[in-house]
Amino acid sequence: MAIHEHYYVPAQSKWPIIATLGMLVTMFGLGTWFNDLKAARPDSHGPLIFFVGGLLLAYMLFGWFGTVIKESRAGLYSAQMDRSFRWGMSWFIFSEVMFFIAFFGALFYVRNLSVPWLAGDGGAKGIAHLLWPNFQNTWPLLNNPDPKLFPGPRETISPWGLPLLNTVLLVSSSVTVTIAHHALKNGHRGALKIWLAITVLLGIAFLTFQAKEYIHAYHELGLTLGSGIYGATFFMLTGFHGAHVTIGTLILFVMLMRVMRGHFNAEHQFGFEAASWYWHFVDVVWIGLFVFVYVL
Repeated sequence: MAIHEHYYVPAQSKWPIIATLGMLVTMFGLGTWFNDLKAARPDSHGPLIFFVGGLLLAYMLFGWFGTVIKESRAGLYSAQMDRSFRWGMSWFIFSEVMFFIAFFGALFYVRNLSVPWLAGDGGAKGIAHLLWPNFQNTWPLLNNPDPKLFPGPRETISPWGLPLLNTVLLVSSSVTVTIAHHALKNGHRGALKIWLAITVLLGIAFLTFQAKEYIHAYHELGLTLGSGIYGATFFMLTGFHGAHVTIGTLILFVMLMRVMRGHFNAEHQFGFEAASWYWHFVDVVWIGLFVFVYVL
């Protein structure tokens, strides 16, 4: 057992190399997929490459985290290691905060600077008047400066339908995971399993409704990733958030499986705590999305 302040130094690992290869293949596949969509190539290999990269990443995540779980269960980690894990998770979430701030910043720049400047608000249009003399400053931007090249969406998504329902689901999931965490701290294993399972189901429900929203946007509203700057910012923000909800739901499901196997107790439960941190972060980002993307 690790009873003094020291670091456990593991043996050499293959997982960082597999992680690097997985990220490379995934991003190459995604770039190929998007470029082939633009070129209208139905025989694109991008989706296949992206799927292979995703499988490599999944293999790495389950293998690497499985190794960490085994080491933790074997009592190889000291209190200093626990503090290191907490700092590591804190910095990871901070990096995710900055990731989303970049996209929110792009949305702010477009809405408050680029579009008004192109429309000539507060001054002359300049060269924009020669290119798009009838362009008006409106948001959501349904009439793009060059509608022939980038046709705008026919409609936008009402915030008071599925987006509001998804907001209720995610806020509720923050409550349920908090209840589950308190149940773990108090040793109530039955309540822990129930509330954590409810949280996972709420995450799955959110993703289901978001997929339904995307299908509606693409097929009935003309709102796509290629429908101008509004479509691009909408799908980049909501899409990356959806990816984070997917990851968070998988993490919570793994935590549920570990709870079922008797893992965690009041003294040793940082894996569960880190998962709850991540889930609360995802929920806060969605509230920002709901306000600034759907409502305003």
